[in-house]
Amino acid sequence: MADQDSSQEKTEEPTARRLQKGRDEGQVPRSKELGTTLVLVLGAIGLMVFGPFMSDRVSGIAKNSFSFNRETAFDTGMMSSYLNAAALEAAITLIPWLTLVVIAAFAAPLLVGGWLFSTKAIAPKLDRLNPLSGLKRMFSMNSLVELIKAWAKVLVVGFVGWSVLVYFFQDAMRMQDEPIENAIAHTIHIVLWSVLLLCASTALIAIVDVPWQIYSFTKKMRMSMQEIKDEYKETEGKPEVKSRIRQLQREMAQRRMMGDVPEADVVITNPTHYSVALKYQADAMGAPIMVAKGSDEVALKIREIAKEHNVPRMQAPPLARALYTHATVGDEIPEGLYIAVAQVLAYIYQMDQFVKGNGPKPERKPSMPIPRDLRVDPDPVS
Repeated sequence: MADQDSSQEKTEEPTARRLQKGRDEGQVPRSKELGTTLVLVLGAIGLMVFGPFMSDRVSGIAKNSFSFNRETAFDTGMMSSYLNAAALEAAITLIPWLTLVVIAAFAAPLLVGGWLFSTKAIAPKLDRLNPLSGLKRMFSMNSLVELIKAWAKVLVVGFVGWSVLVYFFQDAMRMQDEPIENAIAHTIHIVLWSVLLLCASTALIAIVDVPWQIYSFTKKMRMSMQEIKDEYKETEGKPEVKSRIRQLQREMAQRRMMGDVPEADVVITNPTHYSVALKYQADAMGAPIMVAKGSDEVALKIREIAKEHNVPRMQAPPLARALYTHATVGDEIPEGLYIAVAQVLAYIYQMDQFVKGNGPKPERKPSMPIPRDLRVDPDPVS
């Protein structure tokens, strides 16, 4: 019973398949605080960078909007055109800054979780309407963390705001003695730096929130040992099923191999342990190709099929062992065995011509030289 309970405890790290399944369902780590911080900070930096440009444009809009003669003031059509022109100029003025903010909004998800669009995440779920589930979420660890983050943001931003106020207080008081243009420029300087510092203060919350969100997501996606076993069975299959599949695959491959034996030009045998079937077409092949090979019962079956279809057979134990060991079905034979196999094919051709009465009988079997590195010692007699 204890083993069963322990197997149901979700203590194991999520597998790649589990993470991908969660991603398909819209479940990825997300940090709202990181996205908020990135948008606020880049927005404040954008105001500082594009501030002079925007200020000049706004000044131009103001001058154009309030510089008109008496006839224009009583012409409603002209006033509308002035308004439209001012709105267009204002939109053009905001484009650089808005572009930066939009880029920040789209870039934030890339930092944690990446871009993701899943219809399953927005699909209606009836369990969300369950009051018990709602109460459980209200008093969960995640809700407690969100409450702590909310209070932390209030304290951090409040402390930074108070510090900024204290720091710039004397400068603000001295502005009343400055010329109007200098005072305006000084005011903009203080406001921009105050906004930037207040926005940057939220980074403290984001630095803590990002690791927590990753940890919380990983913990939520953890699996029990039983879930891992079930997933393995789904992906890899049961051992007995896999063994049966491999057996069927071997049988199918063997049937295909046996089907190629009748097309072979020669079958070289051990004579009892090994059999290899070779095919060679001078006009289509660069070298002889092995179409079948086998040992023991498979070797016997190859010899039987060759005999049934009148495929020439030749006993050459050293060459049969070398071909069986170093050649692969469907591929060309090793280059080191070219001479030996060429001698065999030539001998078979001469014998065929002799049987047909078109030539003399070969005096003796070829020597079939085999390189030392391709030689295979015979199996010990059992």
